[in-house]
Amino acid sequence: MTRNLLSSAVFAACLVLGSSAWGHALSVDKDAPAGGWHLVQIGIPHGCAGNATTGVRIRIPDDIFMVRPEVKAGWDLSMNMRKMQPPITSEGVTYSESIDEIIWRGGELGDLEFDRFNFLALMPRKANATIYFLTIQECVEGENKWVEVPEEGRNWGSYAHPAPFVTTGELPPPRGGN
Repeated sequence: MTRNLLSSAVFAACLVLGSSAWGHALSVDKDAPAGGWHLVQIGIPHGCAGNATTGVRIRIPDDIFMVRPEVKAGWDLSMNMRKMQPPITSEGVTYSESIDEIIWRGGELGDLEFDRFNFLALMPRKANATIYFLTIQECVEGENKWVEVPEEGRNWGSYAHPAPFVTTGELPPPRGGN
């Protein structure tokens, strides 16, 4: 709880101070547990060239197979699915499809307003991995495509339209024991 409040405060400070983060769709809490559930929060801090945001589409990376999007009051939620080859069995359930894209539409977020688009995601069991969520912000007129993934050695903030991301931590110790 404290970490989420701190992350929110840091994000809000970036908005108020007008840092380079002002123009980007952002992941609010970038520290995700490897192999564990994480609340991914994509912040949309403004519209498109003065136009209100009317839709947000977030592409789920292939190595994330379990996602639970949050319902937002005033927005319609839909999902595009993808087939998984091979299917994955987790806790006795076999999954042959997973969410490929989460789509919120039908609401309106003014150009000078901020909101988050949230979902739970089961992070891959990869230590210290950076996971990008390509995001399309649809507006009354136009769109912003937050889809740039930094090349090796380049800084995320140096891109005009960088994709929001989270980074996994160390792998937890194996379960079980005596």
